[in-house]
Amino acid sequence: MFRVVAAAVAVLLVSGGSLAAYSTWRLTEKVQQHAIALPGENVPSVAALDGSFNVLLVGADNAAGQHSFGKAREATLNDVDILVHVSADHTRGTVISFPRDLVIPHPKCRDPNTGQTYAAMTAQPLNVAFERGGLGCVVDTVEHLTGLAIPYAALFSFAGTVKMADAVGGVPVCMTRAIDDSKSGLHLPAGTSVVSGRTALAYLRERKRIGDGSDLGRIASQQAYMSALLRKMTAAGTLTDPAKLYSLANAAADNVSLSQSLAGLDRMVQMAVTLRSIDLDQMVFVQYPTQADPANSYKVIPNASLATELLDRVHRDQRVALGTHALGISATTAPSSTPSNKPHIKGTPSPTTAPTDGAEIAGLTGTTAAQHTCTVTRTDN
Repeated sequence: MFRVVAAAVAVLLVSGGSLAAYSTWRLTEKVQQHAIALPGENVPSVAALDGSFNVLLVGADNAAGQHSFGKAREATLNDVDILVHVSADHTRGTVISFPRDLVIPHPKCRDPNTGQTYAAMTAQPLNVAFERGGLGCVVDTVEHLTGLAIPYAALFSFAGTVKMADAVGGVPVCMTRAIDDSKSGLHLPAGTSVVSGRTALAYLRERKRIGDGSDLGRIASQQAYMSALLRKMTAAGTLTDPAKLYSLANAAADNVSLSQSLAGLDRMVQMAVTLRSIDLDQMVFVQYPTQADPANSYKVIPNASLATELLDRVHRDQRVALGTHALGISATTAPSSTPSNKPHIKGTPSPTTAPTDGAEIAGLTGTTAAQHTCTVTRTDN
């Protein structure tokens, strides 16, 4: 998602003409107005983008100003937490999705708005971090879990997801069977559909009727959506369509809050140029490894050995590759007969061919941005 936002703003910035100049000024103003300071943050210099870097993307549930996006709650939760690691040579990306129900230790956090300090906790779900100190607390919590430094972060809202899907003309998603869920508002036939607006949001939030009905199945749908969005951005002429670009960048500026380290357009341009160089088959989406929580069947805890293996490779800036059965139970390879306007992607790995360079992590669940997948719909609809 951040690759899409950065690319849109970057292309507008380097476009010629007075309209582009005015549009860029307006976008700059909006981005800087919404910027969020992270704890201890120092805005990195331009040279800081040399080498590897990490960005945390956070989707807020029940964020301020949002209406009609499900049942209202007093607390705002970090419903989606995605860490993007870009390799030092800028040829690979590892995108790690953390389950919202992941029970982990939390560090001490301070709410920048109220000044209240929250004590460290030993075992609480990841999604309570936001209410303990906003975006900065979520960053601190993921840093505490992974041991990685995260200098960049972005906060997305449900409203932003809706508007960004509309801005690109919809995103193609695939279902193995028709789904008709009045509770989530998702009504799609079997096969490929182009979703936008609230249907796109309903697809991203659907849980009960896909995979095993858990939050892990929803992560698989989110990864399929992000992959499809990246493919559309790079293949459908979006980056050369000024109207689509401005609509996308404007939606992002209105609904995405960046850390101050990202709020400058020079930083956005650098980030976009870096991310643009990564081939789709080298953008790997993985689920943070988990296992059932023996204390609560509705929660999960880290799979210590597998998580250590994954994070060790990220720390060492080594390639992370997926095995032959990495899609898990919530996604399957899209059939060749599925209607699609997808381009041929040079170097796209076969889903049945395992890597041979030792980069494969057996047991890891995920996909690459080059793979076309279908969300597995539960048969007990």
